[in-house]
Amino acid sequence: MKKTNIPPDIEKLNFEEALQELEQIVSKLEDGTIDLETSIDEYTRGVHLKNHCEKKLKEATLKVEQITIDKDGNFSTKEFIKNS
Repeated sequence: MKKTNIPPDIEKLNFEEALQELEQIVSKLEDGTIDLETSIDEYTRGVHLKNHCEKKLKEATLKVEQITIDKDGNFSTKEFIKNS
């Protein structure tokens, strides 16, 4: 997996925590009540949070298995393959 520049404090967050913080940042930026420097800092953190969430989703996708049923009605699993 490629190396990311996600700060260590963000790397420790689970998907739900990172998404919640990202949503809070988006709200602050949309409100327009914070100064420019803070907006830039928040935007930068938001980008890191977005990247972290994408990484977590990709990891989860790789863990997913597809359940298949053969012609005799037997169940089995196989690795999830994403069609691009």
